[in-house]
Amino acid sequence: MATTGLQHVAAMYAGVVAPPLIVGAAIGLSATDLTFLTGACLFTAGLATFLQTLGVWKIGARLPFVNGVTFAGVAPMTAVVASTHDKSDALPIIFGAVIVAGLLGFLAAPVFCKAVRFFLPVVTGTVITLIGVSLLPVAFNWAQGPDPAADDYGSGTHLGLAGATLLVVLLLRRLTRGFVKQIAVLLGLITGTLIAVPFGATDFGPVTDAAVVGFPTPFHFGTPQFHLAAILSMCVVMVVSMTESTADMLALGEIVDRPADERTIAAGLRADTLGSALSPLFNGFMCSAFAQNIGLVAMTRIRSRYVVATGGGFLVLMGLCPMAASLIAVVPRPVLGGAGVVLFGSVAASGIQTLVRAGLDKDNNVLIVAVSLAVGIVPITAPEFYHAFPETARIVLDSGISTGCVAAVLLNLVFNHLGRDADAADVTHPMEAGTELSGAATGAAAPHAPATP
Repeated sequence: MATTGLQHVAAMYAGVVAPPLIVGAAIGLSATDLTFLTGACLFTAGLATFLQTLGVWKIGARLPFVNGVTFAGVAPMTAVVASTHDKSDALPIIFGAVIVAGLLGFLAAPVFCKAVRFFLPVVTGTVITLIGVSLLPVAFNWAQGPDPAADDYGSGTHLGLAGATLLVVLLLRRLTRGFVKQIAVLLGLITGTLIAVPFGATDFGPVTDAAVVGFPTPFHFGTPQFHLAAILSMCVVMVVSMTESTADMLALGEIVDRPADERTIAAGLRADTLGSALSPLFNGFMCSAFAQNIGLVAMTRIRSRYVVATGGGFLVLMGLCPMAASLIAVVPRPVLGGAGVVLFGSVAASGIQTLVRAGLDKDNNVLIVAVSLAVGIVPITAPEFYHAFPETARIVLDSGISTGCVAAVLLNLVFNHLGRDADAADVTHPMEAGTELSGAATGAAAPHAPATP
């Protein structure tokens, strides 16, 4: 139970620590605060996993389900950071938005189980693709170095370290099997860090300065603040997260021979949303299911939810050990950039894989994807496109994920739902392509954008 629980932690560890790294770097947190934020996300991921696997009352799917920080919230959170003049207010604003979005999602869970039929693969695939594309610039910036103002920013040494890390990850994925293949990204980070030592790019100061035991003090970064634009942005992320979690529950239910019915999905969504609402109290971010752990369950055929709960226990212990959390702060930024190419690129590829099943032979679906992707890519290709809009509106508009998701949902309603029979086969299931859309409903769960692909 301990070894298989640790395997789940290894498979999702990089995904849990990546969002606080991205957001913390955008804010300009010190190494100490970055370590604290990382530990808090590990701690809250463990709590959310407990809630999902063990369950309380009608909360928790009680499936071998790992929960952690969702990648879907990273781009909107960095947009909040960019629009906040006093960076010390950024995290309180994010935490306030996550709390509200989590509570609203908790109340909406029973209704969402029925409304999820409107989220066809053409919508989820578009949003997942946008998540990956929106995050790729982060990896490219990491690869150039930690400080854009430094003389060696973008130097051959930094780009070489990023390329070496990427090469190690690719070789491990190509030449290894089983457990080693599953943790290729983690091993790539370790190898890249060791390669960086002779170049003086590795700083072990965060580890030596960190305490062995600590606790994520509630509201460490300040009392949550509630800004409407940030709340709306995170509510969009919550809808995306709930859609992805629904897909994961459907897939996992088939793997463990316990098909997820409406009640199971509602209970699982309550765990997701309640875990998200409680997470900011301990300085964590929005939580969601990790799809790569579902693949681990299928590969190992170890289907016990208590094994995954054990993994959640390890996450809590790591969150209570600042020294363990500080290890990720040792990894040089170019090394993270090399691994990020795989991480974020895989997210985009996962979305494309979902779109392949969406029935793109239909003109309507091609139009939905084309316009939604175009709207979502605007903040990436033309960052100043919305410069004339009010600052509060830009928090939402500058997030390609939020705008692309809204566009995809609205266009899907117009072209695939309005004027059609509500019980038509092409809108029966969020993870089925539908008879009219693809010729035959597959009934299989579509892949989604995991935190660690």
